[in-house]
Amino acid sequence: MPSTIDLVDRPRVLVAGGGYVGLYVALGLQKKIAQAGGIVTVVDPMPYMTYQPFLPEVAGGNIEARHVVIPLRRTLPEAEVIQGSLVSVDHANRKATVQLPGNEGTVEIPYVDIVMAAGAITRTFPIPGLAEKGIGNKTIEEAIALRNQVLERIEFASTASDPAERQAALTFVVVGGGFAGIETLTELEDLARSTVAANDRVRQEEVRFVLVEAMGRIMPEVTPEQADWVVEHLRSRGIEVLLNTSLASAEGTLKLINMPDKSPAQEFAADTLIWTAGVQANPVVRSSDFPLEPRGRIRVLPDLRVAGDEGIVENAWAAGDIAAVPDLTGKGLPDGTCVPNAQHALRQAKLLAKNLWASRWDRPLEDYKHKNLGAVAGFGPWKGVANINVIGHIGLHGPLAWLAHRGYHGLAIPTVERKFRVGLDWLSALFAGRDNTPLENLDDPRASFVAAASPKPKTIAPPVEPAKVPAQ
Repeated sequence: MPSTIDLVDRPRVLVAGGGYVGLYVALGLQKKIAQAGGIVTVVDPMPYMTYQPFLPEVAGGNIEARHVVIPLRRTLPEAEVIQGSLVSVDHANRKATVQLPGNEGTVEIPYVDIVMAAGAITRTFPIPGLAEKGIGNKTIEEAIALRNQVLERIEFASTASDPAERQAALTFVVVGGGFAGIETLTELEDLARSTVAANDRVRQEEVRFVLVEAMGRIMPEVTPEQADWVVEHLRSRGIEVLLNTSLASAEGTLKLINMPDKSPAQEFAADTLIWTAGVQANPVVRSSDFPLEPRGRIRVLPDLRVAGDEGIVENAWAAGDIAAVPDLTGKGLPDGTCVPNAQHALRQAKLLAKNLWASRWDRPLEDYKHKNLGAVAGFGPWKGVANINVIGHIGLHGPLAWLAHRGYHGLAIPTVERKFRVGLDWLSALFAGRDNTPLENLDDPRASFVAAASPKPKTIAPPVEPAKVPAQ
C-alpha cells in the first residue's frame, strides 16, 4: 500500500544504490548540489555500504564485521538517506517507487536527475538444491554466517559418533575460482586449521576443503603463470582443486560433473557449500524504462550517460556493475565493456559525479578511460598473489603480495575512521592471532530468553513410602 515519508522539498538528484558507485557519487555531489539549492537522495535497502574485498577476512576472523561497513548517514551528512528497496523507475515522469522496510508500504520519490547505482547480485544457475543448501559471500551477513558455520561444524564433528556425519561436517566446498572464491576459501581454511589445532578431538587430516571451477584455470585477473602458482599453493595446503568441473546437484550429496562433456565426476556429502561463481546486474533494471543490453545491464555512453537506440536519455546516469560501460582501452570483457569490479566502480563514480555537475553548466563531459592498476589477493597472513601495473608490470606472490594486498585495500576502504579501525584489527591479529570464537544463535537471539520466560511446569514427585522396618 502507498505510504508517505517526509522528503526534502528541493530539486533532487536520486542515487539508486548505496554501494561503491552510490556512496562516491553522493560524496562528490552532496555539497555542490546543496549549495545550488538541491538535494542528493541516496536509496538503499541497507543503512551502510559494504567494502566487499574485506568480506573474506571477516569470515576468517581477521577483521571485525562492523569495521568493513560504512554508515551512509554518518558519511553523507548533507544528503538525504532513505533505507528502502527500489521497486521501479518511471523516468518519463521522473518518479521512482521505493519499498520501505517493515511492511510500511511504498513511496514515490520525484527527481530531476537519477543515478542508477544498484550494483549486482550473486549470479546463480538452476542447480537442484543450490538455493536450499548454498550460501554466498557478497554481504556482511553472509560473511558472519560463513564464519560461524565453519566453527560450528568443526565443534559438531568433534563430538559426532557417526563417521558419515563427521565427514560431511568437516567437508567445505567453494564453487567459483575467481578472486572472491579463492580468498574466501583460503581465509576459511586458515580459520579451520587454527580451530582444529585447539581441539584435541579433531585431526587436521580429517578436514577437507574443495575448490570447484568450471573453467580450465582460476583467477583470470592474474597471469597464467601466477594462476598456476596459486593452484600449487592451494594444493600444498591440502586443498583439492577441481578444474573443468561443475556442480550438477546439491540435493542430498553434492554431484559434480566434468566439463564440457557433462560426464559424472565426484559425489560426496558436504554440510558447507559456498557459491562465488560470478555476479549479475541487479534485476531492478527490468522494472525501469531504461535501455538494456543482452546481459541485462543499462546501456551507457563512455561519459556514463544512459543512451539507447533513440539517443541519449536526458538526466539519467549509470555506472558500476549495473551498467555496460564501454572499455576504451580494449582490455575489458569480450563485448567491449568494463569488467565488473570495485576498481572500475570507484573510478566511474568519481567521473560520474564530475560529469553530472558539469552537465548542469553545459560544460564538456569526459569519457571514462582507465589505466588498470593490477590486482591483489590475500590468502591468509603472509600469503597472497599480486599483479601490479603502476610502474611497468610487477608480478608477486607470497609475503610481498600479501603486504601489497593489505596496503592497497587499507587505503581504498572509504573514510579515515574505517581505515583506522581496520588497521587496529590487523595490528591486534598480528600479535594476538586469528580470532576463532564463534557467535552462536545469531539467527534466533531470543531463544535463551524465551526458554527462561517459559519454564516447564513443575512435576510433582510421587510420595515416598516410609521404609519398612524388618521384624525382630
